[in-house]
Amino acid sequence: MSRVTAPITAPSPVPTTRQSALPLRGPRSGGLARRAGLVFAVVWLLLLTALAASVQWLPIPSYDEIVGAPFQPVFAPDAPLGTDSIGRSIFSRAIYGARASLTLGVVAAAISLVLGGLLGLVAGYYRGVMETVVDLCSEVVQAFPAMLFLVALAAAIRPSLATLTISMAVLMVPAFARMMKGAVLAQTGREFIAAARAQGAGPIRIMFREILPNTLMSIASFAIMVTATLIVIEGSVSFLGYGIPAPQPSWGGMVAESQSQLATHPAAVMIPIVFLFLTVFALNAMSDWLRARFDVGQNQI
Repeated sequence: MSRVTAPITAPSPVPTTRQSALPLRGPRSGGLARRAGLVFAVVWLLLLTALAASVQWLPIPSYDEIVGAPFQPVFAPDAPLGTDSIGRSIFSRAIYGARASLTLGVVAAAISLVLGGLLGLVAGYYRGVMETVVDLCSEVVQAFPAMLFLVALAAAIRPSLATLTISMAVLMVPAFARMMKGAVLAQTGREFIAAARAQGAGPIRIMFREILPNTLMSIASFAIMVTATLIVIEGSVSFLGYGIPAPQPSWGGMVAESQSQLATHPAAVMIPIVFLFLTVFALNAMSDWLRARFDVGQNQI
């Protein structure tokens, strides 16, 4: 008499605590928050750039024109954001300060991107003596603290928007050189570079036709972040009194002029701080989006 046995089946997997604790709506909500931040960043930067570029043609007073009594409140008839310690429009001075900060940040970042990008591209491709020289020069420049260098420069020559722009561009050249060199080193061992060499492409074509286009997005993301850093540095130097000279406005200088009245008239101090904060936040949000959108291994939003 034969015995009939039931087939043995494997037990169904039991969900673990880690699996059950995973959020169901986390990625979607995170993506929505990132999109909202990106939309705000784009709108704020476009609006601020348009106002700063056309400030001379807008129906607002000049930055040194007295429009009323000192420290008028927000929403005053002649000054929508109030007046400062001598009766100048805070809104007008904030927009003129935006023009100075954006010009300095964008121009200095562009100069340092071109110079540092070329140095890093050549050093990363040729290596050897060229790489050693670029690394040594970068270490020498980066050995000087940026704030101390700018203060010493202001003590030696009269500070202006042009001198601050050039000096900050020089300070940021090593950062772009190192960034570009690392990107080039990551590209030189890939298959399309070997294919280009096998087809007889020379170094110039490989650097500018093969390597450079594949590093533009990462360099652009880094350039936007550097622009935000330069705006913060300019505001800090102007707050210390070594930046853009008065009466030309800057956000840091506006804070320094009214800091003693913070307890009684906080708007004169907080408004330029808000402008600076929102601009730096918007630039960092755009930089983060570019890095997440185009870097390998990052999820698209």
